[in-house]
Amino acid sequence: KAVVSTQSGHYGRGVTLILHCLDNKMARPQVSIHGCEDGALISRQLALPAIFKAPIRPDVVHFVHSNIAKNHRQAYAVSREAGHQTSAESWGTGRAVARIPRVRGGGTHRSGQGAYGNMCRSGRMFAPTKTFRKWHRRVNRKMRRYAICSAVAASALPSLLMARGHKVDKVAEVPCVIEAGVESITKTKQAVTLMKAIGAYDDVEKAKESRKVRTGVGKIRNRRHTMRKGPLVIYKEDNGITKAFRNLPGVTLLNVSRMNLLHLAPGGHLGRFCIWTEPAFKALGEIYPSNILPRDMMKNADLTRIINSDEIQRVVRPTKDQRRPAIKKNPLKNINVMIRLNPYAKIAKL
Repeated sequence: KAVVSTQSGHYGRGVTLILHCLDNKMARPQVSIHGCEDGALISRQLALPAIFKAPIRPDVVHFVHSNIAKNHRQAYAVSREAGHQTSAESWGTGRAVARIPRVRGGGTHRSGQGAYGNMCRSGRMFAPTKTFRKWHRRVNRKMRRYAICSAVAASALPSLLMARGHKVDKVAEVPCVIEAGVESITKTKQAVTLMKAIGAYDDVEKAKESRKVRTGVGKIRNRRHTMRKGPLVIYKEDNGITKAFRNLPGVTLLNVSRMNLLHLAPGGHLGRFCIWTEPAFKALGEIYPSNILPRDMMKNADLTRIINSDEIQRVVRPTKDQRRPAIKKNPLKNINVMIRLNPYAKIAKL
């Protein structure tokens, strides 16, 4: 059912009728469905879930992503004994050397060298790292849900997908929905054929060609290669779909009931190309109903247009003319100012 309410129109002109959809199915755009066999669009359509109307907040997404990404870190620290595994004592004053502790003994180059300090060779670091650092971050549940809603809503805008680098030129429309039979695919060959049919395989090829050896020391720490992100396949029931798609370069799989912001907005950047199965797309309306979704702070975010509109400018106070204070000039250096003060100065100068 729907409720029709009246309120003053845009900028106070007339009356606007606003249709509040309570069942998430009325007055919503329809989304086409691709067949799971040949990828062609079928006659059946789905109503766009309410989550795609959520406000897109890059600031919230970046904040939540940067905090929850810290929760898989492992603790590290230097050894407690590092830099102190030698016997050293300061020589004190009166010997014309610094009072840093020095290695005891003789008969070797090491004796007499500074030790312990962070400025010494083989000394400890300044403020040695500890394992009891605060590694993890807690993020409010409401903010985490807000970020996921924003990321899902942004995945329906082709401009954001292209700005993020996804190849969606041949995709019929986004969100891209495939009928339920795709969840039973078990062979990668079938998955490749389907991705080519719906026009999403160009994004897989882009990820495949981007695989390069990592720069820096990470290449010897079990992360030798880097690769761009490809499509994100979201399903409801795993009847073999993970086995079919998991070997495609850049492709990530997610369960719709366990959506992860780290995959929906990698790097904290909105616009991940998502491929939905039909059951997962229908489940969005149940998991994120319209009554729990975040709402816009402003219905019209074009603040400049609102302020400069005739209705606002008609009632606001006119701008005041601000007189800038005159700059005082030195008559001893400026002849024109001197003449204004002393007309005889022109004759005296001659």
